[in-house]
Amino acid sequence: MKKIIAVISLFLLILSSCSKDSAENIQVNNKRTLGASAHDLLSDDKFDSMIIEIVYVEGFEPSATAITNFVSFLNSRINKPGGISIEKRAIPSPGNTTYTNAQIIAIEDANRIHYNDGSQIAVWAFFADAKSATDTNTSVILGTAYRNTSFVIYENTVKKLSGGAFKPSTTVLETTVIEHEFGHILGLTNAGTALQSDHEDPNHKRHCDVESCLMYWESESGSNILGGTIPQLDAQCIADLRANGGK
Repeated sequence: MKKIIAVISLFLLILSSCSKDSAENIQVNNKRTLGASAHDLLSDDKFDSMIIEIVYVEGFEPSATAITNFVSFLNSRINKPGGISIEKRAIPSPGNTTYTNAQIIAIEDANRIHYNDGSQIAVWAFFADAKSATDTNTSVILGTAYRNTSFVIYENTVKKLSGGAFKPSTTVLETTVIEHEFGHILGLTNAGTALQSDHEDPNHKRHCDVESCLMYWESESGSNILGGTIPQLDAQCIADLRANGGK
């Protein structure tokens, strides 16, 4: 009897270990460096659909219009004939007054549900209730793309810098920052999607040198939003995406 119990215990241990290894192997494809999945996100060669998991701290949900704008932006630039789906949910506040990159990653690792599965590629977006730990008295971070399929929007900061007199609307600023950060995930500029022309800003790497472009560095602060309009990708950034499988 003891021998039978020992064999069963060993089998269960092996099964548990295999299940853990399998989960970790699945997750590792979504935990690579920024830009590593640009072609997979842009093309339908391997993945013909996409799910975007939007997780926000209670009270800091992005506007429905900003998400609609975001999906429209994606549909205009990526090839996903199987469609783009959005899944949103709230989590309680972690209680942070600021967020470091390590804390953002830990929140993703503890809460992310969707990973690449079959022909569907998965993206994680977190909307935070506090500012970036790297903010200073003279500069703030509104969003950061930090993994191949992961980005954070500092929604609390976005709300503080929008919606008032002489400020952009909250929806316009939200949309701009979301699309800008996703542009980095798509490999712009020179961050996994090869340049088709020389337009990377030498003073702000991974950004376009065209001031009116969505990927201009000031889009991350919202200071180049003129007349309350959302900046668009310029022709050079669009050419880069198309050469890497996009539209």
